[in-house]
Amino acid sequence: MAIYVGNLSYDATADDLIAVFAEYGEVKRAQIPTDRETGRSRGFGFVDMGTDSEESAAIEALDGAEWMNRQLRVNKAKPREPRNNGSFSSNRY
Repeated sequence: MAIYVGNLSYDATADDLIAVFAEYGEVKRAQIPTDRETGRSRGFGFVDMGTDSEESAAIEALDGAEWMNRQLRVNKAKPREPRNNGSFSSNRY
């Protein structure tokens, strides 16, 4: 399962996420979705860790931590849920 990382700085990159989360184990993938029209970060991202224990350690250590002048929200990503119009929300890639 992926980790949701919220309240990211708009300057943060996937490589930045990898560097921070690598302190807690193997990072399989990191992604920061961008706005379709502007190409700008949407202020959140997702990280896949190597094991559940690495994932738990990263969540525990980084939830509420200050990074790039922002207080991070870090938790397990929830599956996408259908919106009223039939499309999907983006709390999961």
